[in-house]
Amino acid sequence: MTGCRRAQRVATLLAACLAELMVAVDLTVLHLAIPALTVQLDASTEALLWIADIYGFVMGGLLITMGNLGDRFGRRRVLLAGVTVFAAASVLAAYAPTAGFLIAARALLGVAGSAVLPSATSLLRAVFTGQRARARAVGISSGVSAAGFAIGPICGGLLLDHFWWGAVFLVNVPVTLLILLAARFVPESRTPGRLRLDPRSVLLSVVGMVAVIYALKGAFHAGPSHPEVWLSFLLGAGALLWFGARQNRLEQPLIDLGLFRRRAFSASVGSNLVSVFTMSAFALISSQYFQLVLGWSPLKAGLGFVPGALAALLTGGLLAAIAVERFGRAPSVAAGLALAAAGFTLFGFVQPHSVYPLVLTAQVAFGAGAGLTLTVTGDTILGTVPRDRAGAASAISATAYELGGALGIAVMGSVVSLVYRQELRLPGAVGPDLAEHVRESFGATAALSGGLTEPVAGVVRAAASEAFVGGIRVCMFGSAAVLAVLAAVALVTLRTVPKVIEADRPAATPLTTDIRR
Repeated sequence: MTGCRRAQRVATLLAACLAELMVAVDLTVLHLAIPALTVQLDASTEALLWIADIYGFVMGGLLITMGNLGDRFGRRRVLLAGVTVFAAASVLAAYAPTAGFLIAARALLGVAGSAVLPSATSLLRAVFTGQRARARAVGISSGVSAAGFAIGPICGGLLLDHFWWGAVFLVNVPVTLLILLAARFVPESRTPGRLRLDPRSVLLSVVGMVAVIYALKGAFHAGPSHPEVWLSFLLGAGALLWFGARQNRLEQPLIDLGLFRRRAFSASVGSNLVSVFTMSAFALISSQYFQLVLGWSPLKAGLGFVPGALAALLTGGLLAAIAVERFGRAPSVAAGLALAAAGFTLFGFVQPHSVYPLVLTAQVAFGAGAGLTLTVTGDTILGTVPRDRAGAASAISATAYELGGALGIAVMGSVVSLVYRQELRLPGAVGPDLAEHVRESFGATAALSGGLTEPVAGVVRAAASEAFVGGIRVCMFGSAAVLAVLAAVALVTLRTVPKVIEADRPAATPLTTDIRR
């Protein structure tokens, strides 16, 4: 490999990892700052929900469009535009004078994030053409992205200890500068010829995705029976059905639905969606367990995720390519899912005062399984599509990730709440008004019990913790069962996928290899 080619590979991997890390950190870094900005911006409960959720709404709705824009105008160009806007929006968010201004800044961050994710992933597909190199690159970037969810709370905790709440956004500025420096050595790639974008398809995809994600998140906050949730879901489902029908009639669709007739592609996207569904629930529930049950600080809870993130980085970046070469794709995906299922099972045995080694083992098993699964399926998705449509394929993968995450939080969060209310057993000494507040949610109970006198406070905390852990058990064992079934399905659906996927054949026109200075 020539020195120029090696520099391009290193720079592309560095830029992609930093870009995905930046987007992932921004999903979680804000959580610790919410109490401070609530006071300083006088934000209502509804405003706080929009501040937290608007980022994911906008990003999920625009991923497909942005992936196609990268294919048309150049993935490097769209990546640079995305990270630049991301940095500018971060500065606006950091100095937001009102809650409404912060919501608008977060929406702009979502727009930028939707440009960054598919561009970063598709650049890896364009530059790393050999299977083993591509799988290792995808694994490293996936592991770094997973680590971002743990780094977010840690970074947020450290910044909030010394600065004001807006500092959690300014961390994106130096990361952007590093990406821009690395991008000087990243080659441009785009689809040959002229790729047309259908405005009606763009509108339908945005409306459909935003409405569906809004419904899923609304089911978690307001309950699945809320009329607004159903109306949003019906609107989104109708728009997506219309979108799908329109794609079949277009000469150049935003999404080539024919890709889903390829077993390797559809099975990998489905595995990603279901895996992220369960894994997002694992992150949500374990975070609540650390802070609400064990009483850990947000910073300590963030550190609790580090072993799992490191395990994901190890299996994804180093072991996934070796596993595929030795055992094949189907056994590798199945093994990853089985390992993640083992982590869920172990976490299902936690108690209100479990020792950390049990939690640590569960975290490592889950992280290792997640890293292996998402790396192999991600590499399969990229490898089974033509290189000149990598942006659109990456957008489909990222959209499945967003949908799986939103669905997992909505469904599993509701299950934990339902089981908590059903299993909560309060003594007769607790009055009806207090009992009603305790049954509302475990988070409310943790805050409420701090103002009670002993022994009532201790009794309430113990009963609530037992009920909440009961909800954790149901979710963990249920998720383990889902992943075990998915492992068996993966063995069947991916069994004909070869170890080496040669969609690495040359694109219609070669990549441009000029190094932008």
